[in-house]
Amino acid sequence: MLAGDDPPVYLDNACMPMKPEPVLRAMDNYYRNFPTCGGRSLHKLAFDVTEHYETARGQLQRFVGAADSSEIVFTRNTTEAINIVAWGLDLERGDTVLTSDREHNSNVIPWHVLRERTGVRYAVVPSRDDVYFDLEALKEALTPDVKLASFVHTSNLDGYTLPAREIAEICHDAGALVMLDAAQSAAHTEVDAQKLDVDFLAASAHKFCGPSGTGLLYGKAEALAALKPTFAGGSTVRNSTYDGCEFLPPPSCFEAGLQNYGGMIGAGAAADYVDGVGRDEIHAHEVALNRRLTKQLAGMEGLSLLGPPEAEGRGGIFSFNLAGLDGHEIAMDLDESANIAIRSGMHCVHSWFNSRGIKGSARASFYMYNTAEEADLFADALEETQRTLGGSAGAPRREEQSFA
Repeated sequence: MLAGDDPPVYLDNACMPMKPEPVLRAMDNYYRNFPTCGGRSLHKLAFDVTEHYETARGQLQRFVGAADSSEIVFTRNTTEAINIVAWGLDLERGDTVLTSDREHNSNVIPWHVLRERTGVRYAVVPSRDDVYFDLEALKEALTPDVKLASFVHTSNLDGYTLPAREIAEICHDAGALVMLDAAQSAAHTEVDAQKLDVDFLAASAHKFCGPSGTGLLYGKAEALAALKPTFAGGSTVRNSTYDGCEFLPPPSCFEAGLQNYGGMIGAGAAADYVDGVGRDEIHAHEVALNRRLTKQLAGMEGLSLLGPPEAEGRGGIFSFNLAGLDGHEIAMDLDESANIAIRSGMHCVHSWFNSRGIKGSARASFYMYNTAEEADLFADALEETQRTLGGSAGAPRREEQSFA
């Protein structure tokens, strides 16, 4: 956690949580004791790197419920993992990619680029009027040309978790592959790729207490084998000549060049740490704090909440607007006056906000180390911010739930 005389009340965990000591020690061990390349040289230091690196792959395998460690590709983040699938599937003009309407830019922008460069069609399944996912609309959208359905698991917008297992079953029945963006869910709830029956799953380690610039792509063995490598070079081939090359099997063919060994070792340690605490326990703790905060602010004039009205439907995320105030104003005042760190803006979900004419929101988000006292401090500070900045009551925006 953060050190210092006056550490902040940190409520920006949906963006990035803090790093526990076991993660720092694991990375420090690499850089101090065997800071060399893995998979190349034959000396003891190189063997140590490879051993710890592949141990991390096994830790991430267990973390997301993969059948084998060979189904885990190391990436820099969720965005890179999604792009590996986007470009590796070799989609053609007329093929369609389907997403929900609440996707992070990492699951929107690749499809825009693919559409511009190859003619692939990008379509969106709208949410129901009550903000929940619309399974019937999904069924209607699954035309024969849909080759991939790529959906967020838990939305960083409002904490709502989509019915991933039902989505996968419906999409598979229609002949479409399924990819799940688990960036926001993996840190807070049990994720089992086999039980969910998705073909691909992407996650970022910085979301579950790991180092930044580390992540993973899970793929069923047959699904990974069908992908074309997005990047090629060192470590991806068995042999090469001036006439051609022979690629290694997954996951090696997707991990080009020198890897972030220390980071991935730290990511593996983070996965074990989070599972040691227990993701069911983490989720229950976050919901309890969200429920407490929701109850405390229920009578606040002009407060509009994004997402499901009940805390259980939002997990650890409390995304809101105050009538008459900009989200950035709220975040900056909380930071300066109360030393409380939250997020403001469109949270990289620009498409959702723009389609509804909403400028953004302020967002507080809890994690395992936050306390009831911190939830109370936030509630008191938000009321003081409203008084200080002069927010006025008003009608809630469409797609928001009002407490007033």
